[in-house]
Amino acid sequence: MEKMTVVNMKAAAVDEIDRRGKDVVRLAKSILSHPESGYREYKTSKIVVAELQRLNIKYQSGLAITGIKAILDGGSPGPTVAVMGELDSLIVPGHPYADSRTNAAHACGHHCQIGSMIGVAIGLNASGVLRGLSGRVVLMAVPAEEYIEIEFRDELRQLGRIEFLGGKTELIKLGVLDDVDIAMMTHTESDSSSMGKIGVGATTNGMVAKKIRFKGVAAHAGGAPHAGVNALNAANIAMSAIHAQRETFLDEDNIRVHPIITQGGVAVSSVPADVRMETFVRGRTMDAVLSASYKVDRALRAGAMAVGAKLSITTLPGYLPIRLDNSLEVTYRSNAESLVGTAGVFQMGHRAGCTDMGDVSHIMPALHPYVSVATGKAHGDDYIVQDYGLGVLMSAKIMATTIIDLLVNGGFRAQEIIKGYDPSYSKTEYLSLLRGLAGVETY
Repeated sequence: MEKMTVVNMKAAAVDEIDRRGKDVVRLAKSILSHPESGYREYKTSKIVVAELQRLNIKYQSGLAITGIKAILDGGSPGPTVAVMGELDSLIVPGHPYADSRTNAAHACGHHCQIGSMIGVAIGLNASGVLRGLSGRVVLMAVPAEEYIEIEFRDELRQLGRIEFLGGKTELIKLGVLDDVDIAMMTHTESDSSSMGKIGVGATTNGMVAKKIRFKGVAAHAGGAPHAGVNALNAANIAMSAIHAQRETFLDEDNIRVHPIITQGGVAVSSVPADVRMETFVRGRTMDAVLSASYKVDRALRAGAMAVGAKLSITTLPGYLPIRLDNSLEVTYRSNAESLVGTAGVFQMGHRAGCTDMGDVSHIMPALHPYVSVATGKAHGDDYIVQDYGLGVLMSAKIMATTIIDLLVNGGFRAQEIIKGYDPSYSKTEYLSLLRGLAGVETY
């Protein structure tokens, strides 16, 4: 059979995604209806596995508890490009699609990521397309991108089931990405239609997480409060001390510190003796994160000292700021513009949130564009994806056509990008960095 041209390969992939579009959207909506938080995504993982089996795509499952890796082989050897989708949801009580038992809800659009990942597989499986590519395409359904339920995940860590609380970091450690050269995924966001449909060039903060425990002394809250040590007062003083630090954070560092109290006491009649908190310390650079982290620890110590409570601070490695690969973005942007028009693609700035795609981006060239398809506030109870045609199908088409550009002609474009990329860390250096951020301090 005569070899297809690049134009014909792209057209075949796009047409196949359109032809199977209802099935792909149905898959995404099925995941929306079965939300599960990180390292608990058992139903979601089964949904993805069932679809891979239906498509006759070979896969591995149970990676980092619930992760999945599937492989599409091209017609000849070459680089490996991964398309990622995140399995997990948030915990958002009151969301229209929240699980009534767990309050888990897809208030960040991860169900669309899985849909678009499967859409890419369907497009590339169109007749003649894979045969014209040099290399492999990896489909990677990853657990636990949302860095939540720290106490639960830390228990998994102490049991030896995971080492890192973020899914992509755990997959890196396990070697699941060792054979991947380039990674990409598309994230949904609230509608920015005044700017365009597809956003590129966004940078993100990095962060560390903290699990905090104030230990006081229980006593009768009414009859003998003087005999107790109020750990809740220690926590409240600590939070006030953190707030007092905010004027010392430089604007350009984009510092974000937002503690919550996960346990404030056991009974109103007893002086709170065991109070627990969680917080992130986020910043544009890791130097900024570490500087702010020191100030937060100092504020926590102040709260404990003020009332005579004991304190334990467990600092856990979080995520690195995302590092953009401009040459990879150029290839993606040209395909996005060809499908949604030049006016439909817009340049984004810095975002103060975090993603473990940032970690991937320091090890290999990575791409993390956004598609404007939702209404409401990200992570809020009103965040609803409205446009599945754009959020699932179009994002799949753009990624599929980008992969074709990367892997045609012997994978020349991908090889060029890989050659021009200077990783921030080797895998060993990266893991050493993260392990160096971890620690427990007691006062």
